[in-house]
Amino acid sequence: MSHPPSHNAPAIAVRGLKKTYKKSRKAEAKTALQGIDLVVPRGSIFGLLGPNGAGKSTLINILAGLVIKSEGQAAICGYDIETQTRQARASIGIVPQEIAMDVFFTPLQALEIQAGYYGVPKAERKSEEILQALGLWDKRDAYVRQLSGGMKRRLLIGKALVHNPPVLILDEPTAGVDIELRRQLWTYVRELHAKGTTIILTTHYLEEAESLCDKIAIIHNGRITANEDKDVLMGRLDQKTLVVTGDKTIVSIPPKLSDLNPVLRANGALAITYHTNKIGIPELLDRIKKAGIVVADLRTEEPDLEDVFMALTYNQDH
Repeated sequence: MSHPPSHNAPAIAVRGLKKTYKKSRKAEAKTALQGIDLVVPRGSIFGLLGPNGAGKSTLINILAGLVIKSEGQAAICGYDIETQTRQARASIGIVPQEIAMDVFFTPLQALEIQAGYYGVPKAERKSEEILQALGLWDKRDAYVRQLSGGMKRRLLIGKALVHNPPVLILDEPTAGVDIELRRQLWTYVRELHAKGTTIILTTHYLEEAESLCDKIAIIHNGRITANEDKDVLMGRLDQKTLVVTGDKTIVSIPPKLSDLNPVLRANGALAITYHTNKIGIPELLDRIKKAGIVVADLRTEEPDLEDVFMALTYNQDH
């Protein structure tokens, strides 16, 4: 039984959210979330990026009701996760990272059972529609253990949709998934979004967030370190590195290039990190030539996600 979301409230509203795991025999006390403020607008595809251990899973598990917060408030479609638990949980569907499901049910049975958990009346269930949309209808009576990893991943999405939640969280949905399935999943995510579902996506893949999301937040060391429109964020990540190998080993940085802050690598190559909106390759090559370097080899490197985190979180750490 799907609940109409509370009018005008954002999909997710989190304020001062903290989580500290107590010390145990096996581990020291750990603060996973250090006071997170986050608003996810209704109707967006929202990317939540961060390295492993940054706090993404803790945040999602708190919203799912699997982890109890230490401090702060969190609401889903205006429903407080503590005081309006039933409505909050009915407003959200979560596709977990790990594939864990009962292997003795068929996909159709799995969706029907899940719908039963949420109290969806038989007349309102959409098991066939969901399986059709996810390309699993012809496998509806196969045992889950006979499904491929990609099919199991799609079934997890189906299980998260049985109660027609207005908010869907996909936690690293394409980790370890082949490119074809990834495309299929994204086509379906876009269809859901077009019908009004708010999508929250956690991912390691910057290009995934770039192609799908309209807003992106970055979580680092339990804090939100960036939260802005995708185009603004990507504009801050417009840097590339030009790696130059000279016809002779470069032993020192030419003074004429010092303003570009080049790095001399161990193999004798010169690495210049530059912003593509400020300087282009032709101008860089001209500068290199004027500095007396004869280029034997040239290549560019794109920043990987770790570099992005470093660039965006450096100011918070220093």
